[in-house]
Amino acid sequence: MLSVRMQRDQGLGPLLVLLVLTSGYLVSDAESSDYSDVIPDSFSFASAEPLPEFQLEPEDGFIVKNRPVQLRCRAAPATQIYFKCNGEWVNQNDHVTRESLDQITGLVVREVDISVSRTQVEELFGLEDYWCQCVAWSSAGTTKSSRAYVRIAYLRKTFEQEPLGREVRLEQEVLLQCRPPEGMPPAEVDWLKNEETIDPSQDSNFLMTVENDLIIKQARLSDTANYTCVARNQVAKRRSSTATLIVYVSGGWSSWTEWSQCNAQCGRGWQRRTRSCTNPAPLNGGAFCEGSAFQRVTCTTLCPVDGGWTDWAKWSACGTECTHWRSRDCQAPPPRNGGQHCSGSMMESKNCTDGLCTRNKKVSIEHASYPLDPGMGVTVYAGLVGALLLCVVLVLCVGVLAYRRNCRHLHGDITDSSSALTTAFQPGNYKPPRQDNPHLLHPSAPPDLTATACTFRDPLFSLQQGADDGHHKIPMTTSPLLDPLPSLKIKVYNSSNLPSLELPAEGHSDPEILSLKHVGMGVTMVRDRDGHHTLSREPGHSTSVTLGNLGGRLTIPNTGVSLLVPSGTIPQGKFYEIYLTINKWEKTTLPSEGSQTVLSPVVSCGPSGMLLSRPVVLTLPHCAQLDTPTPDWSLTLKTQTHQGAWEEVLTVGEESLSSPCYLQLEESNCHVVMEQLGTYGLVGQSCPPQPACKRLQLALFAPRAPCLSLDYILRIYCTQDTPHALKEVLELERSLGGVLLEDPKPLLFKDSYHNLRLSIHDIPHSHWRSKLLAKYQEIPFYHIWSGGQRPLHCTFNLERGSLAVSQLTCKICVRQVEGEGQIFQLHTDIQETLPPCSPLPSGGTCLPSSQVGPYAFRLPTSIRQKICASLDAPSARGCDWRLLAHSLGFDRYLNYFATKPSPTGVLLDLWEASHQGDADLVSLATALEEMGKSEVLVVMATDGDC
Repeated sequence: MLSVRMQRDQGLGPLLVLLVLTSGYLVSDAESSDYSDVIPDSFSFASAEPLPEFQLEPEDGFIVKNRPVQLRCRAAPATQIYFKCNGEWVNQNDHVTRESLDQITGLVVREVDISVSRTQVEELFGLEDYWCQCVAWSSAGTTKSSRAYVRIAYLRKTFEQEPLGREVRLEQEVLLQCRPPEGMPPAEVDWLKNEETIDPSQDSNFLMTVENDLIIKQARLSDTANYTCVARNQVAKRRSSTATLIVYVSGGWSSWTEWSQCNAQCGRGWQRRTRSCTNPAPLNGGAFCEGSAFQRVTCTTLCPVDGGWTDWAKWSACGTECTHWRSRDCQAPPPRNGGQHCSGSMMESKNCTDGLCTRNKKVSIEHASYPLDPGMGVTVYAGLVGALLLCVVLVLCVGVLAYRRNCRHLHGDITDSSSALTTAFQPGNYKPPRQDNPHLLHPSAPPDLTATACTFRDPLFSLQQGADDGHHKIPMTTSPLLDPLPSLKIKVYNSSNLPSLELPAEGHSDPEILSLKHVGMGVTMVRDRDGHHTLSREPGHSTSVTLGNLGGRLTIPNTGVSLLVPSGTIPQGKFYEIYLTINKWEKTTLPSEGSQTVLSPVVSCGPSGMLLSRPVVLTLPHCAQLDTPTPDWSLTLKTQTHQGAWEEVLTVGEESLSSPCYLQLEESNCHVVMEQLGTYGLVGQSCPPQPACKRLQLALFAPRAPCLSLDYILRIYCTQDTPHALKEVLELERSLGGVLLEDPKPLLFKDSYHNLRLSIHDIPHSHWRSKLLAKYQEIPFYHIWSGGQRPLHCTFNLERGSLAVSQLTCKICVRQVEGEGQIFQLHTDIQETLPPCSPLPSGGTCLPSSQVGPYAFRLPTSIRQKICASLDAPSARGCDWRLLAHSLGFDRYLNYFATKPSPTGVLLDLWEASHQGDADLVSLATALEEMGKSEVLVVMATDGDC
């Protein structure tokens, strides 16, 4: 008997036609031959069998390396179960089948396993993943399981984003970001703190986001550590680079102590109080406290004065008891401020009859209450009144004589001050001198109205003082009166309150220098039209000098800052107090903005607004690295307005005819030729595509020996490579008691946004240990690149095992991340006093802070005039000032010099400024010789010193 049953398998797509024969199954698919041996001979249609139901379905799997994935399914009742992968039936031989009988239901339970290899998955082409599903048969029909996907597991090596190290202040919120590598299945992320897993459930200060970032809600000192992001899945585990988090604490002052006792037991003294930078103490590179650690005020302690006796009074008349008396008082001086009273008797008596009355004896102070004879009292009072009248008469006589003597002296030696200053001695005001004074005008000679000055040899006093200021008169000894100067003011000062001037020797014949030399500090400086005052001077960072038409030079020692004021800059007959000062960073706004960096100290010169007859030259040190073949810098000179805002003066390479100044660049200095005094600073920024480099210097300091504590602190500073910056660090360390261990080392710092990393290595751990929790410290890039921070430093705190340990050997590495670096090889004895190590020049080699007149210039005036006369006029062959500018290297923008009345003079001023320390005439003579100016060379050979 033949029966046919048809059923559509909607999951498989094609129509599956099953021919049920008495002898077996006949399958219409291509795979029917593979399953013919397992089809039963007959089915029992008597019992109604349900559809297969899956008790276990295949699950997704991942192939790790080359290990195959096992897929398993179980169904009941099931006559047959086969796997179908990616729409194709799996070969029967690849199935592992197990059959059992359910004891409760009595249904047949069939379980099938297959293995999927890496090769099978890799051979699949298309966008769909490799999948498999089970198909179970029973007499009632077929049932399909859900699909199980098989994928190849992997985990890339590179993190999409790694955590970055940071320096944060205490209690600041911190975000450490991590994006794990791509993987299948997606990687799970854990965070490690010093190689220990962070569990946010155990420490509520940590929080992990769904993006796998780590948030520290409030940074604690204990959070200073190395943090690592770990990604893992079934294939592998990946670790990110370690991010060092440093939680720093900036120092804070403690409360002031009580004022100490006055150090003087009598008279004027000092009281002192102190505070310490321990509330809190700076930690992990935090800033040190700003301000002074002590205060001092004056105090006055009243001195105790012991009483003293006056002289004894005269003896009284002899009394009825054959005695006379005399007394004294404790008033010379009286006791004050706890002083002791006079010791001894206030009165005494003795026999006045040469012993005829033996009953009277010398009495003590207790007899003072006895009544005196009335006749003796009248005699005493009469004597006192007579003595008083005699003293009054003597005082009046002395006063009259002194007054008459002073009047004669003033009438004979002093003329009216206004007529003296204008040298116009009017006949009505002229007073003949005394015959006994040979230094004054001859009595018979009329006044010389054409004389430029009159010299007085006797002391001269200011006549503008009040009547009560006689004891403050200041003599102007041997002072000539000046030529008529309508804008000059004469005022007498105490010379101890004014700065001294450096003037030529007595033998110099220049009248203006002699006038300055003799007037000295009696000249009140002419202020500019705007009435601006000079800046307050700070020792070591400023200088000032009074200059006239002859000019001069101002130099701030050991800073590289100077100002050259050529002869003729100040109008004839004018005198100004010219000042030059370096502004403190904390007292001025920075001239940089955006990506710009400050390359020089901010310098003020003045008085601002002063009218200059010719340009001056301001020299500034800078820290820009300029020796590269291609220009990496865009350099800009800026000036500060009266309102405090910064304005661009010029950008190097972009000069025009309207540029107010000229900037000459050298390796470590720049010279600004300008006609307006004010506040200036040099800034710069990188020129793409190459990043620019700044020159830094690294200085290592340690406590001054001997070290009496177990703790030992090393401080390493990172400053700009300018003399002023190093001088500031040395002054700071001198106040902290530090000593420079070796000469500073140079370092090129690149505009690459990478921090400066400092670390200490090779510490002998048997005797020393480092208190630094992290492996290294970092100074942020912007703190260095901005150029406006106070001296930046990092501190390495070391601790020795015992006081007997004195030798310290270690290595300190300083480098920019992905940049250049330096290494300090330290080998020192902390108990041995080191010799002073200062990179600054000694006092004997320093240039004077101010020079006046021709002594400020290397080129004599006569040679200068000859050179200007020879080269100022244009030459058809080009052998003029332009060739001199080319020979001296000052030809970057010639149009600036061409607009000046004497281009050669401005070039020679610039040469003077750029050769301040080594200004010998050989280089200038060589340039003139190359130009063929032999006539000028003859003048230099005769008038100058080549």
